[in-house]
Amino acid sequence: MARFGGQPPPKDCLDKSPFALIVVMKMKSKRSPFSRNPLSKGVLSNYKTLIPYLYRYRFQYIAGFVCLLLVDAAQVIIPLFLQQAVDSIVAGDFAAATIVKPAAAMVIMMTIVSGGRFLWRYFIHGSARRIETEMRAALFNHLLTLSYDFFQKNKIGDLLSRSTNDLDAARIAIGMGLVALVDGTVMAVSILAIIFINDAHSAALAIIPLPFVTLLILLFGNLAGKRFQKAQEAYSAMSGAVQETFAGIRVVKSFVKEWHFMRKFADTNDDYRAANMALVKLYGVFFPLIGFFSGLTSIILLAAGGIRVIHGAMTPGQLTALFRYFQMLIWPLMGAGFMVNLIQRGAVSLGRINEVMCAQPLIASPANPKRPDAGPGAGVPFIEFRNLTFAYGEHEEHSAKKRTILENITLTIEQGTWLGILGRTGSGKTTLVKTLVRMIEPPANTVFVKGVDVRDWDLKELRRLFAVTPQDSYLFSDSIRWNIAYGLEEAENAGVESESATEKIEKAASLSAIDKDIARFADGLDTVIGERGLTLSGGQKQRVSISRAVIKDSAALILDDALSAVDAETERKILARLLETRRRADAAESGRRPTVIIISHRISTLCNADKALVLDEGRVAEYGTPAELMARNGFYAKTAALQQLERQDGMRQG
Repeated sequence: MARFGGQPPPKDCLDKSPFALIVVMKMKSKRSPFSRNPLSKGVLSNYKTLIPYLYRYRFQYIAGFVCLLLVDAAQVIIPLFLQQAVDSIVAGDFAAATIVKPAAAMVIMMTIVSGGRFLWRYFIHGSARRIETEMRAALFNHLLTLSYDFFQKNKIGDLLSRSTNDLDAARIAIGMGLVALVDGTVMAVSILAIIFINDAHSAALAIIPLPFVTLLILLFGNLAGKRFQKAQEAYSAMSGAVQETFAGIRVVKSFVKEWHFMRKFADTNDDYRAANMALVKLYGVFFPLIGFFSGLTSIILLAAGGIRVIHGAMTPGQLTALFRYFQMLIWPLMGAGFMVNLIQRGAVSLGRINEVMCAQPLIASPANPKRPDAGPGAGVPFIEFRNLTFAYGEHEEHSAKKRTILENITLTIEQGTWLGILGRTGSGKTTLVKTLVRMIEPPANTVFVKGVDVRDWDLKELRRLFAVTPQDSYLFSDSIRWNIAYGLEEAENAGVESESATEKIEKAASLSAIDKDIARFADGLDTVIGERGLTLSGGQKQRVSISRAVIKDSAALILDDALSAVDAETERKILARLLETRRRADAAESGRRPTVIIISHRISTLCNADKALVLDEGRVAEYGTPAELMARNGFYAKTAALQQLERQDGMRQG
């Protein structure tokens, strides 16, 4: 079973509804992933999480089961009218009226059966569908509350499987599974009572095979649950392989590795087939055996009942009715296996769902968040790092190796400062800015925003202060307009095509120099891009991401190597427009220029910064103005000289 990161589940986690889980999740001091479903000791106890849903729809279920019992009662009565008709025919002194009367009664009973079946399906299956919808919404909402580390450790394909196949199995269990349980129990008890009342001798002989059926059901239920879980896990693996392949289709095709992923998919597909075939083989043995033992009851009844009819101890009508009752008993026998199968499937699937629902975020808002009480000019720096040391894996109890990324970082960034960050690959640049928005959790009392520890901020309020353009420049499969307006709240209220929203979108597009590219697209801002921005170049994706960040108009703008795929001339335009925006903020009466943090490997990107920071193996190697760092002849100056030589060499070759 997949391992889930995050906090361990609270002891009463699975006693609460999935909606309640979202509210009651609280952080603990240590993180301990769990590798098995906490309900595995009693797989059927997984259904405890459904109690709030079933209670909410209790009246619909009650109405459905009343209709189901009405159907069962009508079905049980029908053979009695059949017995009456057969005895009248065998007597030889019947009139047409004696046949019409039981026939009409049977028609009425069948009408009740038909109407009742429609109603119980409407009430029970309808409620199960509504519960499935609510559970899927709760699961999706809960996934959105989980920290970034959770999604790093768990494949999207597996989460999709739990959100679809497993929820479907849970819905069937509380729909058809409950119907099979109630219907089978009521029918079996009613039929056995009637046949023993009619002829206890024949009934006692005919039910001899039934204990074997009970043993089969118990054995089947245990095996079916285990094999279904393996089938679901195999489906998750296959789904993950498909999702990974198509997400990286550019790389697959550019390296001509289609054959590799075809083989990888074939392997997971074969594993899924094998897991399902193991389940099918079990069904293939179980259901014929149930049919065999059911047939034995008919043979025994024919022998025992026939002898009693010959000796006059039973009428032909009674024997006919008993045959009909034993045929009706086949469904409870078959339905028992069917019910066990569905209930086991649902329990396994609920266990997989509960495992996700009990995963708690490593990073969450504190119970009593603090708010900064220092306004502009109060002497509190906008951002402050105090002896920050960070190591990946330090929150994991079972981490084999902890990697120290940042060490003793002490730095102050005033409001409105333009900070450039330079360093070799792996020096901790991205990790440093991730601590600001708590994409990763820094140690307590090491990272402060407006004088408040980032761990004490309300998470949403903290992240609203920052507009971040990450390295991967992720875009959604939507129009360019929507991708840029993603961080614009008024776009959701007034509409993304409103005049005010469009004006801001165009300004943001102009600032990132993507406006001319958009003008060349046939549909302009309404051009729909492919998944992950597949139809755009790397530089275009970065510029759309920059537009999305600047339109947010946050207190701080973070560009994490966001100009790496942009040519030098376009980069110059973007930086010039950012500087112009800064000057306009300085000129405004009440405006305050935003803090800008730019991570880049290009000195040309950093030369306009107020301050430049050089990181080396997680430590502060150099810090000062670009002019000061150029004069020190350190890493910054050497990088600048090397890049200058590369540009000159490129110009000579050109």
